[in-house]
Amino acid sequence: MAGRMVVGSAALAGLVRPASAPDPAGGHRVLPVRPELTGLLPGRGLRRGSTIAVGVGQARHSGTASLLLALLAEASRAGSWCAVVGVPTFGAGAAAEAGIVLDRLALVPQPGPEWPTVVAALIDGVDVVVAAVPSGVTASVADRLAARVRQRGSVLVPYGRWDGADVTLQVVRGVWDGLGSGRGRLRRREVTISARGRGAAARPREVKVWLPGDEPTRVIPGPPAAGRPGIGRLRVVAS
Repeated sequence: MAGRMVVGSAALAGLVRPASAPDPAGGHRVLPVRPELTGLLPGRGLRRGSTIAVGVGQARHSGTASLLLALLAEASRAGSWCAVVGVPTFGAGAAAEAGIVLDRLALVPQPGPEWPTVVAALIDGVDVVVAAVPSGVTASVADRLAARVRQRGSVLVPYGRWDGADVTLQVVRGVWDGLGSGRGRLRRREVTISARGRGAAARPREVKVWLPGDEPTRVIPGPPAAGRPGIGRLRVVAS
């Protein structure tokens, strides 16, 4: 079983129509996320009508793909439709392992020059739309898409630089786990995720989480980091 690969406007329209039908998530204003990510987001989840950007960090801080999966998983399990646009390396296998329901996942790996049209169409009928931001996206296009998200009550997750997002998440540090003294396998990565935004998300925050996680975790706030007012140090421990 794999996520639906969407190619062409006709296939896109065929997806949006059924996705627009009532779903088990109903009209809930906040879609759920993994418990350890709730402290990063206003309302402790993906608020409908909001834009939650995921910034692209330096190569050594890779882990953004796992963060995207983590953002989608709980909403998908709760019955929401999700779409991923412009990320040809996005794997259905990894999505399934993260808990994303593939029957409610649409993949548009190569939207081409019609990127704004494709994203706008998906916003009309899909609960959460992840969209890799191509170069040359103007502020006016970004504003129109953000306005459409607010009108339709979906959630837009731009992957890349996106000025004006309600919240911007970024993986700032990452350490792999699983290797011993010259042996073992890489199993997961402990990453530090920062969140900055506006309004209720104006205060910068950081959390440490395991991605992908294979055990229940909780976030424990600690003392403020030296030299960084307003940002607390947090650690994750096993429940």
